[in-house]
Amino acid sequence: MAAAAAPHFVLVPLPAPGHMLPMLDLARLLATHGARATVVLTPANAARHRNVLDHAARAGLAVDFAELAFPAGTALPRGCESFDVLADWSHFAALYDALSLLADPLEARLRSSSATLPDCLVCNSCCPWTAPVAARLGVAKRVVFQGPSAFYLLAARNLDARGAFGGGADDDREPVEVPDFPVRGVVVNRMTSRGLFQWPGPLQKLRQGTVDAEATADGLVFNTCAAVEGAFAEHYAAALGKRLWAVGPLCLVGGTAGGADAGAGTDVVSWLDSRQAASVLYVSFGSVARLFPAQVAELAAGLEASRRPFVWAAKETAAAIDAEFEERVKGRGLVVRGWAPQMAILAHPAVGGFLTHCGWSSVQESLVHGVPMLTWPQFVDQFMNEALVVDVLGVGVRSGASVPATHVAVVKPGEVLEVQVWRDGVERAVAELMDEGPAAEASRAKAKELGVKMRTAMAEGGSSEAEVNDLVRHVTEIAKKRETGDMARQRGNVGVRSAPSPINNDEMTHFGEWTTSSVGRAAAGR
Repeated sequence: MAAAAAPHFVLVPLPAPGHMLPMLDLARLLATHGARATVVLTPANAARHRNVLDHAARAGLAVDFAELAFPAGTALPRGCESFDVLADWSHFAALYDALSLLADPLEARLRSSSATLPDCLVCNSCCPWTAPVAARLGVAKRVVFQGPSAFYLLAARNLDARGAFGGGADDDREPVEVPDFPVRGVVVNRMTSRGLFQWPGPLQKLRQGTVDAEATADGLVFNTCAAVEGAFAEHYAAALGKRLWAVGPLCLVGGTAGGADAGAGTDVVSWLDSRQAASVLYVSFGSVARLFPAQVAELAAGLEASRRPFVWAAKETAAAIDAEFEERVKGRGLVVRGWAPQMAILAHPAVGGFLTHCGWSSVQESLVHGVPMLTWPQFVDQFMNEALVVDVLGVGVRSGASVPATHVAVVKPGEVLEVQVWRDGVERAVAELMDEGPAAEASRAKAKELGVKMRTAMAEGGSSEAEVNDLVRHVTEIAKKRETGDMARQRGNVGVRSAPSPINNDEMTHFGEWTTSSVGRAAAGR
C-alpha cells in the first residue's frame, strides 16, 4: 500500500511583520512535522522573505510560496503591500480593502494549482475574506491563526460581552476590571483595550467579518504556550466552543530572520561582545509604531541621562535624533538605523533589559531569552500585553505611556499629545528595570524561569510540540476520511466532493496537555 500523502496546509498571513513572521515560522514548523506548507504572499512580500524558502530548502522541508499579484487601482502608493511600509495611518483601511480583493485570485489559484485542494486553510484572524473562499472550495478544514496573546483576546472578548465598549468617548479613560477572567484585579480602560476593529473609524466595518470568520472556523491556532497563557487560552477556546492548538512561541522555530542586512547584525553583536553581562538596554518599537519627533528627543535625552549602555533600533525615528547625540553617547550607546537582528540581540548575554512597544512577538522574544521589559505600548493589544508582563507575570516596568496612538489627538481638544514620557521618566524607568536591587533581581529571575518553560514547551516532548503533532495528525485523519469518501462516491458514480467533517464534542474541548500555568488555573487533564 502506498504511503499516505503529506497533508497540505495553505497559510494566509496578514502582511505586517508581527503577523507574517510567526506564520512563516508556523509553515516551517508544520513542515518539520511531516506536512507540506504553502504561504500566500504578494510579490513584494515574497521577495522580502525569500530567505525562508532558502532555509527550508537547505533543511529539506516542503515549504513554498503562492504569489498573488497585488490588486491594481487601489488608493495606495506604489509598492505599499505591507503595513510596516505605510507612511500614513490613513492608508491602513485602504490596505485592508486592497487585501480583500485577493479573495477571487486566491480561489482561482487554489482551484488550478493541483488536482487536489489543500487539506487545511490557516488564515490570519485579520483576513476574514478567506472564510468564503474556503467555504466555496469545500476545504476540509479552515482554522484561524491568532497572532495576539490569549490574555488580550480573552480580556477584549469579556469586556465586549459586558458592553464595555458601548459608551461615549467621555468615559474612555474610566478604569474597568476585566470580568470573568482567570486572574483578578486586571484593571484597564476602554481607550487602551479596544481591538483593531473596535476603533471608531473606517476599520470598524471589518469587525463583524472577523467575528463571523472565527465563529465558523473549525479551530484556532495560537502563538503561545501553556506555561505562559494556559488558563487564558483555555477560557477563550471554551467561550467559542472551538478546538485550540497552542503551538508557540513560534519565534523559536527559526528560519525567518536575516536577509540582505545580515551583515549589519554582525556589527551589532560584535559591539555587544565588549559589554558586561546584563548591562545593556535594547530599545525597539517594532515595525509599525512611530514616535513623534518631540518624543524621540525626550527618549534620547533620558537614555543619555541614564548613563547606561544601550542599543537603539531607531529605524525611521533616527531622523529626529539630535545630530550630536551619537557623539555624546559614543562608546556607550549604539543607534541602529536599518534592520536590527532582534533575536540575536536579545539572546546576547550582555543584554539585561528590553524597552519595547509590547507587540506580542517582541514580548515572547524577550521572554524566551529571559530578558525583563520596560513597557511602552502604542495601540491595539499592546496595553493589554503590558498588563500581562507587569501585573501578572511580574517581569516588567511601566514607562508611563498611557494614551494609544489612536487617541493622541482627542485627549485634549485642539492639541496633539506628542510627548507622553519625559526624559526624567525615561531615566527613572531605565534605572528601575536595570537596577541591582531585590525587585529588579526578582524580575530577572522570573523572566529566566519563564524562558526555560517556553523553550521546554517547544522542545521534543513539550506541550507545544505535542500540539503541533496533534494538529498535523488531525488534518491528516480528516484528509484520509475525505479521500475515502471521495473514492466511495466515485465507485458509486456519485461525482460529489465530500463535505468537511464536523467537529465532535471531544474536539471542541481539546486543549492538549495543559500544565499548571504560572498565571492561572490549569485545565483538567484530558
